[in-house]
Amino acid sequence: QVQLVESGGGLVQAGDSLRLSCAASGRTDNYYYMGWFRQAPGKEREFVAGISRSGGSTSTANSVKARFTISRENAKNTVYLQMNNLKPEDTAIYYCYADHIYIAPSRPPYWGQGTQVTVSS
Repeated sequence: QVQLVESGGGLVQAGDSLRLSCAASGRTDNYYYMGWFRQAPGKEREFVAGISRSGGSTSTANSVKARFTISRENAKNTVYLQMNNLKPEDTAIYYCYADHIYIAPSRPPYWGQGTQVTVSS
């Protein structure tokens, strides 16, 4: 099993920045890709960004590509999501995931509990 714990969410104003963190523990050798999804109220959960174990491969949703950057620190088993120039439409619960096979999975086997990001206008 893999345990994922997110942190770094909060209430910010439009144009501000936040950095989310996701710390992995447990059988960390069971997965290769980690990343982020988000789910806004009344909407489906959507892929945001993913990164390979080496950090050499990343994938970012077009809607946030110019503003969000994913990175990884393997020594800490931690993945980060740097979010700049936040907009009200970025308001959502952000979920960390881990997957064995896909950088942008549809249904990853491991999820964190989520962290709330709220952007006021």
